[in-house]
Amino acid sequence: MYKYEHNRTLSTAASVQLVQNMLYFRRFFPYYISNVVAGLDADGNGVVYSYDPIGHCSKSTYHAGGSSTSLIQPLLDNQVGLKNIENAERKELTKEDALKIVKDAFISAAERDIYCGDGISIKIVTAAGTETQTFDLRKD
Repeated sequence: MYKYEHNRTLSTAASVQLVQNMLYFRRFFPYYISNVVAGLDADGNGVVYSYDPIGHCSKSTYHAGGSSTSLIQPLLDNQVGLKNIENAERKELTKEDALKIVKDAFISAAERDIYCGDGISIKIVTAAGTETQTFDLRKD
């Protein structure tokens, strides 16, 4: 709808504002869901926005949401954010390294959280476009 009304694609910043407005307008009867918006900013860098139930958002470089948040977020903090690691050198993750971390995080979460599901669909957002990879978590 936005594309036809404004004759351009919805930017990440506009998507963030749209979700923020929708949540804020429902602040007296909020949606109790875990919202995460990820995309590229105006400079082409990856950004992730997470929300509370009434629309307050925070910007970061990584975030976990959903029923497995308590299982996945500590792993991301350690592997991506390098928290609790002494003398860790921050280096840029390659696409393959990032995919390996995501897959490992979900495999671990699926062992403990029955709501995690049997598979994941990973959306890889780059300046060239979006790529989708599917991955089975359980084979039982």
